Amino acid sequence: MKRTTIFVREDLEGDLRAIALRRHVTVAKVVREALDDYVARSKKRPAARPGFIAVGASGRSDVAERHEELLWKSLEPHCDAMPAKDEPSRSRRTPKGRRRRAS
Repeated sequence: MKRTTIFVREDLEGDLRAIALRRHVTVAKVVREALDDYVARSKKRPAARPGFIAVGASGRSDVAERHEELLWKSLEPHCDAMPAKDEPSRSRRTPKGRRRRAS
C-alpha cells in the first residue's frame, strides 16, 4: 500500500469518522473502500458520448443525397431560386483549396 494525504471538508471528515465508529473500523479503511467502489464503478461505465450526437436526427435516410435540395428548401424565403442541377455549386474549391472565380 502507498501512503497519501488528502484534504476534505470538515463536515465530510465528521461523516467519515461517524461511519468508521459505527462499523468499528478506521477512517482510512472507510476511505479506501469508498475509493475502491468509485474506481470499480468508473471502469464499468462506458465512455461518455458527446452531448451533440444524434441531436439533428431527422429520421430520413436520404439526407446525404438530397442535401442541396433540402438546404435550398429551408432557404426559400431568402433566395429566388435553387441552382439548376447541372450548374456547378459556387462553394466548390479547386484542388489547391482556393475558391473558383464566379463566371
